[in-house]
Amino acid sequence: MASLKSALLFVLQSIVVGLAVAFLVVLVRPDLLPVIGTVGSGAPASYADAVDISAPAVANVYTKRLVDYSPSPDERTRFRVETSFGSAVVIDPDGYLVTNYHVVAEAAEIRVQLSDGRLASPELVGVDAETDLALLKVDLGTLPAILLGNSGQLRIGDVVLAIGNPYGLTKSVTQGIVSATGRGLLNLTTFENFIQTDAAINAGNSGGALINVSGELVGINTAVLAQDSGTEGIGFAIPVDLVRGVVAEIKKHGRVIRGWMGLEPDDLTSAERTAMGIEGNVGILLSDVYEGGPASMANLQRGDVIISINGDPIFSQRQARLLVAGSNPGDEVELVGIRDGERFTTTVVAAERPGSPD
Repeated sequence: MASLKSALLFVLQSIVVGLAVAFLVVLVRPDLLPVIGTVGSGAPASYADAVDISAPAVANVYTKRLVDYSPSPDERTRFRVETSFGSAVVIDPDGYLVTNYHVVAEAAEIRVQLSDGRLASPELVGVDAETDLALLKVDLGTLPAILLGNSGQLRIGDVVLAIGNPYGLTKSVTQGIVSATGRGLLNLTTFENFIQTDAAINAGNSGGALINVSGELVGINTAVLAQDSGTEGIGFAIPVDLVRGVVAEIKKHGRVIRGWMGLEPDDLTSAERTAMGIEGNVGILLSDVYEGGPASMANLQRGDVIISINGDPIFSQRQARLLVAGSNPGDEVELVGIRDGERFTTTVVAAERPGSPD
């Protein structure tokens, strides 16, 4: 019994001495404490590494525009210079930067300031108003290009960071999550496939980077929902997978070449599908077919329902627009449709989409 008491006393003394030593170590050398690098299920407590990787590729864009402010049409035309700012992202070490079309549209002068402070007047390589993207080029040697991620792998709830130049506050970073993907019907651009995020996006963030926690570019920040007292934290970015294709086309052609069929798709309601005997949520309605266009030449008619394009089931007009635009002029595109309750198949030879007013 005495030996047991001695053993317990020894253990207690060891614990007290150990705690005392630990207290002294922490008091003298707090830097030896383990860094709390993760929270919850392994998410980083800091995103500084991701910012360090990507921020050097984010640049500021300053523009000047001549704005007509004539008092009346009968008086002499008067102009004033209007300045504005935005952001751009270096996507190629050879000096290519991507930004929003609306950042540089109608600009009389464009200036780019890199993260290291260097200024340049970039060449406007090309624009694509239908996706709100523009490509710039500066000759400043090899630049720190951002790593391109995969926006197709984004999930709702993923953490993202917005980096840009809001209100002229350079290198600003805000954090949020992916609120939705594939957002459309916002009437912001012709081809909409936006990433929705609650990371704060303000004036000047347009054209900046939306990155993931690895510091990879997943989107180009573009717009916020019209803000009022009841609207907060709803921003939109163009997915990097779309940006890749647009940039490649502009580099190659100076513009984006898209397929066109001369038709206007519209979504079907559940009641319309039921009335037509269409099972599931497949199908779009042709609200218009342009006379003399490829669809008209293939005998498609207004009121036809299209249920597949090149074998892909069609669920929305947004999907149909993207598939049609993704074809090349001269491609033979197979469409399966329904007319007067009867299924039919036709082949449309895609033409080049008429250019938008850039």
